[in-house]
Formats: sequence, structure tokens, C-alpha cells
Amino acid sequence: MLTPAFDLSQDPDFLTIAIRVPYARVSEFDVYFEGVDFKFYAKPYFLRLTLPGRVVENGIEQGSYDTDKGIFTIRLPKETPGQHFEGLNMLTALLAPRKSRTAKPLVEEIGASEVSEGGVEDEDEEFDWEIEQSPYEEASESALNPQYCYGFGNLRSGVFQRLQDELSDVIDIKDPDFTPAAERRQKRLAAELAKFDPDHYLADFFEDEAVEQVLKYNPWWTDIYSEMMASLGKSQEQENHAALVSFSEEEKYQLRKFVNKSYLLDKRAHHQVYYSLIDILLAYCYETRVTEGEKNVESAWNIRKLSPTLCWFETWTNVHEILVSFGRRVLCYPLYRHFKLVMKAYRDTIMILQLGKSAVLKCLLDVHKIFQENDPAYILNDLYISDYCVWIQKAKSKKLAALAEALKEVSLTKAQLGLDLEELEAAALLVQEEETALKAAHPVSRQQTPSSSPEASDSEESDSTTSSETEGSDSEQVELTGSESETADPLRGPSPEGSSALFIVASGVYRNSATETSDGSPGKPPASSQALRGCRPLIEELGEHLNSTVQVSEPEDSAAGSHGTVQGGVDWQTPSVGRQAVFPTIEN
Repeated sequence: MLTPAFDLSQDPDFLTIAIRVPYARVSEFDVYFEGVDFKFYAKPYFLRLTLPGRVVENGIEQGSYDTDKGIFTIRLPKETPGQHFEGLNMLTALLAPRKSRTAKPLVEEIGASEVSEGGVEDEDEEFDWEIEQSPYEEASESALNPQYCYGFGNLRSGVFQRLQDELSDVIDIKDPDFTPAAERRQKRLAAELAKFDPDHYLADFFEDEAVEQVLKYNPWWTDIYSEMMASLGKSQEQENHAALVSFSEEEKYQLRKFVNKSYLLDKRAHHQVYYSLIDILLAYCYETRVTEGEKNVESAWNIRKLSPTLCWFETWTNVHEILVSFGRRVLCYPLYRHFKLVMKAYRDTIMILQLGKSAVLKCLLDVHKIFQENDPAYILNDLYISDYCVWIQKAKSKKLAALAEALKEVSLTKAQLGLDLEELEAAALLVQEEETALKAAHPVSRQQTPSSSPEASDSEESDSTTSSETEGSDSEQVELTGSESETADPLRGPSPEGSSALFIVASGVYRNSATETSDGSPGKPPASSQALRGCRPLIEELGEHLNSTVQVSEPEDSAAGSHGTVQGGVDWQTPSVGRQAVFPTIEN
């Protein structure tokens, strides 16, 4: 027999069941319903459902068949008109036979009443989210269990002894079958500290354009949450907001493929199931936001890496430590490492829990699909996600609402993550301010540097004189000499008494009032020009290229015409036209 695809909906008076049975014999089908039991048969299809509310056969039931689509539509009257049936989209739970919904252990010790089935808990019971603690007692070596549990509700053990080849690609812990919970946590904390990269964190902290873009994205649950809060009153939303979450045909197919089962969980295991659910949802919310709903090849890695439940088989004692561990891993492993993303995923998880188990189930189905398409990650479906998809359909909505309230009361700061984030940010901001101040002050200090001595002032004047007099000339040393007879020349200006010379050298300009040496060469430059030479290394470098000294002097007889004297291998031709213009001719 084949289980057909089916879908349930309701209005105030009727429950509608649509069953898709292509190629079935329409002339041979049978429908049975009474109370919460519903059966449908049309060869080769058979469907048996346990309804969430009671229906009645009173003559107003209806049925039809669409031959084009191959869909039977059956409308069943509710026993209590106006009653709202919850969990119509929990297809796996609806497929369960009625007798299995109250499964109890076949052998039970009288007085040991802590074991309870997850789907039959007292609806009105107040759920305490604090783990009971007991004093530490030293256990003898013989009493220690060599194998430790993990998986959904800590119900599995010995799995990785058979899967050593794929172990390293799925989880971070080594030998989980022989590693106790306390040691797992110590190793996880040490691995996170070793992985934390301050440079990566500060880069995302200062250059957060991409992070801000991710924070603006609205995943699918934000619109549903806004619609729920805007459309219904608080007294009605608990009953009807689950209908706002719809499942695709692919998701409905996933639900039909799951094997329905019951889980015998004691109080401690029941707490762990709820706590680990928060951890998985936090990782899923981060992944959905940073990829903006477009899954990629890194999606499976992101989810399992950010969830200590999935990669370290971590166990929890309160909600706060779940949030702390998630925050640490966000700042150590993925591409975007920003504290704002931690808080955004935290708020997203609260929204999903407030939307109820339909929204939680939709998230778990998405995670299941991601892991199923990733070769090594499918093991985590077998250990956790598949069981969660079945269990959540029977979970109580009030428990999820209480869990959301417990999560809302928790606060998280950067200091609680234990990564010295505030100190890193303060140091980086201080360095940034110093660099900004240095850049702003540097050009001002260059413009306002005062002259330290008269020689430096003379050097600056000589430097300006040199830049104006050497423009367009060769890198040579030129001596200009004059006599008292030239003092009236307006082009040259007055000259001091006696023979004087103005030397233009690579290191500056100086005036030599001494007479020429016996061999006709100019005297040494004064000390001020030597100081200038030390203060102007660029001009000194140019001076190294000087290879000759040229002296141009006035003729002895100024009235007899003009002629030029040549020194250093330079020949000056002097045409005799009025006041003589000098044109140089350089000899090789």
C-alpha cells in the first residue's frame, strides 16, 4: 500500500481533507471517520490519520473528486462547531495510530515516575527551566561508564566507533564515545580561544558595510511575525497564528517520509532537548541571514560549526550559557564576525519560538534538507534533526512560549564572551585617533619650523638666491667679479670697495671679498656657505656633478671695449656692439 499526499484545512464548521491519488480507481474507494479516527482507501493507496479534534457523521459531510488533478476532497463536520483544531500541518504526527500516542514503557518500576512521554505532558504544568544540581561526588574508577551518550535526548552512543573515517569532517570532538561532557566543554573553550583572530574581528568591526547590509535582510519569519502581531489580539493569536506558517509541497513530502516514533525522556533529558533546540535555531538564523536565504555549499558547515550541540555534542544547564557559546563561535569561525549578528540571531530565535511549533518545524525541515544534501553532514540528521522534526510535532505550544520568555529575559554583553573584545576595540580606537592626529599635525609642523640660527636664516636667503640665479644654467661654478668702476651700472648694482666676487656653487651662494690667489683661482667659500652645504643635502648632491669653474670678469679698461676671459675650458666670444653681450661657446 502507498501513503498518498494529503493536506488538511479547516473553517469554523468543517475539517477539509484533500487527498491526491492519481491513477486510482475512483469507482472503488472507501472512507471511514469517527471521533478522531479517519481512514481512506482507494487501491493502491491507503491513508490512516489521527485527527487533532473530533468529527461527527451527521449527514452534512461532503466529498468530491477532481479527475484532472486526481484529488479527493472530503469535508467532515466538526463535533463542536467553532472549535479550532491545532497541528493540522504536523503531518507526521497525524499519521501516527492513536494507540502509539500514549506509549509507556512495557516494564516500569513503581515509584520511578520521572520518565514521561514527550507528547503526553500535563498542559498546565509549570515548566522549570533550571537544571537540578547535586553536590559533586567522587566516583570510583570501576563505577565509571566507559561510553558516553549524545544525540537527541542523549539517547545514542557508540555511533562513531563505526564511523571513524567520516568523524573529522562532521564534528570537532575526537572520540565522543569516550569523552565525558565536562571534558568536551573544556576542549571546546580551548579550541575557540585558539581560533579567535583579533585582526579579523577588528576588520569586521571597523569595516562593517557588508554586515550592515546583512542586518537589513528580512527572512521569512519576520513578515509572519509582523502579520501575527498586527492582525490578531493577544487572546486569539495563540490559537490561530500557526495557520500563518505554510509548508511547501517539498516540505510536506519530507514530513510524510519521517517515521513516527515516541520518545521516553526523563526530566533532565527533556530539558536538554529544549536547550539544544535553541542552540540549533541560533545557528540556523545566523546562516539564513548572512546568505539572505540563498543556501550555498558552506551552509551545512556554518550551521554545524556555530552549534556546539552539533559539533561538540555539548550539554546545557541554562539558557545564558547557550547564548554565550553561540556568541563566541560567531566571533571565531564564520566569514562575518560581528557582535551585532549575534544579537540579531538571538532576536530572530525569539520570534520563531513565539510563532509556535509550525515555525520551528519549518526551520528544522530546512536544516534537515541542507544536511541531507551534504555528504558527511547527513549523520547529524540521524543523530539530531530527524528526531527533532518528529518530536516537535508533539511538543506543547505553551512550552515553546515559556522557552521564548526565558530566552527574552537573558542579556548578553561582549565582556561575557571572554574574548577581551572591549579592550581590543579601545586599543584599536586609540591607535586610530593617534594616526589621525599625526596626519593632521604633520603638514603644520613642516610649515611652522622656525630658523634656529642666523646662519640658517642666511642659508634660506642663499637658497632663494640660488634657485633664482641658477635656473636654466649648467651645473658649474660661476664667479662674477667687478670693480669700483661698475658701481653705477643699474643692472649690477653697487659693489663693495675693492675686488669682490659672487660665487654660485652647488651648495648655495656666497660672496668672496678676498683677492684671488696667486694662480688666479677664487678663494675658499666662507663658513656660512659651508653651513648651508650641510643643511641642503639635495643641492650638495647636485654639486657633485660640477666639473669646472667659470669666472666672468670685467675688462681692465672699461672704456676700450669688452672682452671675456675663459677659465676651465670655456671660450666666450664677445661681439663689440655698445655694451657687450656675452655668448658662451663651450669647447670639448
